[in-house]
Parts: sequence; C-alpha cells; structure tokens
Amino acid sequence: MATPRTFLGRLPLPERTYLVSALRTETVGGVLLLMAAVAALIWANTPISNSYTAVGDFHFGPATLGLDLSVRHWAADGLLAVFFFVAGIELKRELVAGELRDPKAAALPVIAALCGMIMPALVYVVVNVVGGGSTDGWAVPTATDIAFALAVLAVLGTSLPSALRAFLLTLAVVDDLFAILIIAIFFTSDIDLAALAGAFGALAVFWLLLRKGVRGWYVYVPLALVVWALMYNSGVHATVAGVAMGLMLRCVRHEGEEQSPGERIEHLVRPLSAGLAVPLFALFSAGVPVSGGALATVFTRPETLGVVLGLVVGKALGIFGGTWLTARFTRAELNKDLAWPDILAVATLAGIGFTVSLLIGELAFSGDPGLTDEVKAAVLAGSVIAAVLAAVLLRVRVRTYRALYDAEELDEDMDGVPDIYEQDDPAYHLRMAAIYEGKAAEHRRLAEHAAATREDGAGPA
Repeated sequence: MATPRTFLGRLPLPERTYLVSALRTETVGGVLLLMAAVAALIWANTPISNSYTAVGDFHFGPATLGLDLSVRHWAADGLLAVFFFVAGIELKRELVAGELRDPKAAALPVIAALCGMIMPALVYVVVNVVGGGSTDGWAVPTATDIAFALAVLAVLGTSLPSALRAFLLTLAVVDDLFAILIIAIFFTSDIDLAALAGAFGALAVFWLLLRKGVRGWYVYVPLALVVWALMYNSGVHATVAGVAMGLMLRCVRHEGEEQSPGERIEHLVRPLSAGLAVPLFALFSAGVPVSGGALATVFTRPETLGVVLGLVVGKALGIFGGTWLTARFTRAELNKDLAWPDILAVATLAGIGFTVSLLIGELAFSGDPGLTDEVKAAVLAGSVIAAVLAAVLLRVRVRTYRALYDAEELDEDMDGVPDIYEQDDPAYHLRMAAIYEGKAAEHRRLAEHAAATREDGAGPA
C-alpha cells in the first residue's frame, strides 16, 4: 500500500534557503509598495492633485521608435517588465528545481492557484451579469500580489512556517504565469507582424547567447531593451518580453556552481524589481480620488463590486476549495503541525491583488478613465478587506506559527544550518554532546563555587 504524501511538509534545506532569501527581499519591497500606494493616494487627494495627473501624463522617449510614452505608461509597460522578468525566473526555477518539478507534488499548488483564479473571475461575471455591468474586467480579481501579502505579514509580525510561505509563493508564481497569459491573449491590440517577428528574432539571439555561455551585462541589457521595444511595438503587451527572457535562463546548478545563472541574476535584479519598479508603478497607478461617494460606488456599481467580491470571496473559496478537493482525491495528508484553517487564512491573504490587478484594470477599461479609477479603488478596497480578514484568521493561530517558526530557525550548534535539518547527521549530535558536556561542566563548577560561598557565609557548622 502506497504511503500517503504529506502536503505542506518540511521543505528541503536548499529550497528553504532560497525561499528565505527571496521572501526577505519581497517583504522589504512590499513595505515600500505600501508606502508608495499611500503616497499616491495622498498625492491624488490633496490640493496638489493636479500635479499628480500632470506628472503621470508627462511624455518622453524617442517618438521615431514609437516610444514617446507617458510616465504612467513607462511605469506600466517598462518597469513592470522587470517585475515579470523576475517572475519568469521564479517560474523557471520552480519548474526545474523547486516545488513544481515533481508533477505529483506540483498538482496541488497548481490546481489551488487555478481555482484561485477561476473562482474570482466567476464571481465577477455573475455579479455583473446579474447587475447589468460590463464583464470586461473579469480578469481583474484573479491575481495575487506576493509583495503586498508579505508586507501585511511583516506589519502584523506574523512569522509563518516555511511550508505555508512556500505555498503562498508558489500560488503567486503560478498566478503570475496565468496573468501574463491572460494579458497576452485577451489584452493584445492589433498585431504588427514585422515588429513581432523582430521580437522573436531578438529573443532567439538572447537564447543563443545564453546557450553559448556568453557573459556580460553590456551584452544582455541592450539586447533586452531591443526585445522589449519590439514587443511593445508589436501590439503584444511588453511585459511578455520580461517573462520570456526570464524563462530562458538556466536555473539548474552545474557541478561546482554555488548558484545557477538564473539564481544569480534573480538575486541581482529582484531588489530592483521589488524596491524600485513595483513601488514606482504603484505610485503612478494607485492614485485615485477617494471620497465618501467614491467608496459608496465601489460597493454599488457591479463592475467594482465584482472586483471586491472576487478578491475577498472568490480567492478564498477558490484556493481553499481547490486545495481541499485536490488533497482529498490525491490522498495527500496535511502536515500534522498545521490545520485546514491555516489554509483558509493563506487563501484569504492571497486575496490581496494589487500590482497585476491594477495593471489588468487599466487594460480592461482603457477606454473609460472614470471607470478605470473606480476599478482601481475597488482593487484597493478589496485588497484592504482581504488583508484585514487574513490578519484576524492568522492571529488566531499566531502562537502555533511562532512555535513552528522558532523550531525551524533554532541553530544551537551555530553552524549556519537549522538543527531540525541535522537530526540524521552523527556529526551534529557529537557537536551537541560537546556543547552540553561543556555546559554541564560549567554548571558543576558554578555549583561548587555556590556551595563554597554558602559555607563561608554560614560560618563553621
């Protein structure tokens, strides 16, 4: 009889090390993202709001190359290409060396992520069919913003065990993949075949140089800019170029390598993405007028109500339901240290859909600036509600998470490897024996000293 697989079990040490490094950067980036979003809202709702519009609409760039774009446009099409480049590397690494490399193990997070995209879209469509609204924004509530979610965790001071953090990251990676497919398929304008052919040709050169082992940022950065510019002029959303180049990088380590090229480049580019590109996009996208009337519209207009319910209800039901059904039919057993309410809390946290949701909102309603702003306000409202609900659910089990997190971090022999990963290593137990013998000897010495001091103080018997 086959042994049941464990869902959300302990991560292998290399995977945990990568996860800790990646999420540390994303957490810092998430805090900057929150600050940028707040700054945008303040800027757009003060007497100087005209300057917000003026800066966002300021155009610059080579017009002869079709790149005379507004600041807001550069942020959405240019800076987010960096974000999706990192997402492409993450996806490639997950497929070849991470949680998605084993089809059986990958089934659960992939199905959960898919259900977590399908259910919000269905919720949005149902609300708008019933309410007589536009179904064009069905894709807006489908995305999860991992940086925003991690920033919420940082603000709450909640340290999730690595298995739950890995689950959340995997959901976000799969989300990003399908989000870029949605953008490429459903939000592509008229195709310029010559520019598209040029983009594919430049991508082929990019791939060939990688396979030949050519090194040097001065080779790849200009080539990446050419790929991006051609993709933009082709009519396909330019962020597709970022994903395509990220997927081409090798993410498997060869003998003697401490990091694969993909891991090394991701380590260099991720701070630029999380600390600059995404916050700047938020700064020029999240600035929507907020008033009592505008907030009331969010919960009364079918398009905006569909976005809010999609993020808050659709995401939680989709991810939790997909996870439970997949575990049920694949006979995967949940990690004994966790419980199904933990999955519900993470599923609710995944309802924070900020960066990509704002981008899709702009694309879906590009012909109606007023509705675009209302949909952005709905994304903000839905993300805040999801964050608050997730905070409540996570606080219920915060002591359990803290105990599991502390156990994962404990390193008594101070060799840089958590003790929980060394239980099968004889050398570890010998080191611990020496440590405890040293402590025992010190306590014996202290006991003798205390006894001698006590006798001296008491005088002769």
